[in-house]
Amino acid sequence: MNLFKSTVGRKILMAVTGLMLVGFITVHLLGNLSVFAGADAINAYAKHLHDLGPLVWVFRLVMLVLFAVHITFGVQLYLENRAATPDSYAVQKTLVTTFSAKTMVFTGLIILAFLLYHLLHFTVQITNPEISAQNLPLVDGHLDVFTMVTLSFQKTFISLVYIVAMIALTLHIFHGISSWVQTLGWSTGTSQDKVTYIGKIVAIAYGLAYIAIPLLLLARIVK
Repeated sequence: MNLFKSTVGRKILMAVTGLMLVGFITVHLLGNLSVFAGADAINAYAKHLHDLGPLVWVFRLVMLVLFAVHITFGVQLYLENRAATPDSYAVQKTLVTTFSAKTMVFTGLIILAFLLYHLLHFTVQITNPEISAQNLPLVDGHLDVFTMVTLSFQKTFISLVYIVAMIALTLHIFHGISSWVQTLGWSTGTSQDKVTYIGKIVAIAYGLAYIAIPLLLLARIVK
């Protein structure tokens, strides 16, 4: 079976890359939540990443490739399904699917746009140079990532961008986890309901945790 040409093969690749991306956002979330432990915690986390040197960029490039494969095949399958599905069947199918399932390609594109913004914002640090860690005074000889993050999320526009993107991520995972298990054939019959339920709980947990960061900083609850 040609994974890149067959529908089943591309779905398998989407499932595998999706699982890897969930692993990435898990690690990324744990690091980001260190902002709630104070300046020393997140600055130490940022220093640890910086000390890895080129390995960090290798890891980022691998993640970008995985994301590119995931969203490219997702868009392809969406367009193929639209072209192959009669209008009458499409209306009937809409009645038995969920909002998160119907919007997978759109939430994926929102996440893609956000990823580009996020890289420009916190990684390359060119969208808001006035609060870039590279332009802030050093703390103990290291970049003050904590101040950059807090000042960023105290800006309403930036916080709203992140919150909207994390809502899209939540919806994407909401359907993605159960779809991933089903694609790999690890869940059939009544067990699919349990997997779907667990997927929803996991998606909501990720969403709330990610949204809490910009929201609490915007509300000045965390300073």
